[in-house]
Amino acid sequence: MRDSHLIETQTSSLEVLKGVFLHAFRDTVRLPDGNTATREYVTHPGAVMVIPLHPGPDGHMRVVLERQFRYPVGQVMIEFPAGKLDTNESVLTCAQRELQEETGYSARQWARAGVMHPVIAYSTEFIDVWFARDLTLGERKLDQGEFLDVFTATPEELLRWCYEGKVTDAKTLTGALWLQNMLSGAWSLDWNDAPSAETG
Repeated sequence: MRDSHLIETQTSSLEVLKGVFLHAFRDTVRLPDGNTATREYVTHPGAVMVIPLHPGPDGHMRVVLERQFRYPVGQVMIEFPAGKLDTNESVLTCAQRELQEETGYSARQWARAGVMHPVIAYSTEFIDVWFARDLTLGERKLDQGEFLDVFTATPEELLRWCYEGKVTDAKTLTGALWLQNMLSGAWSLDWNDAPSAETG
């Protein structure tokens, strides 16, 4: 399928903000019809999200979730563990690191689900989606200034919260979609043993 009638071409770029985390630009682009327009966006190093599967005391599978206050929306959000990539860090290493730091869990088996672009209108951000299982609980290593609760829920509980509007985080909604289709057998995963986050 040809896309030339849709493509916009950058003609100039202006850096408008370089903060600790955000790097924002205002570009001028040439539209497919020859006119020009302005595009403002934020660059992002990319991130990972982990869907950790863990058997509960009754033997039924549960997922590990977090509750964290998100300042821009002023709410405590229910989310899957996630975090941004460090410089030159692989997505799997990042997934292993974030799971351990935020929840205390490490996982023996990992499966990559795919990638999502959560805010395509104004950011380059991508989130690599991973499943983890065969978990072992250790000690959390939260970043300074990071506060969150870790808990588990059944897939049915998570899906109900999505339906009821209690879960509105885009990446977690995507994770719930993947989880639902994986459990139904509609979508398959390729599970692999992985080295520890320390050895890469």
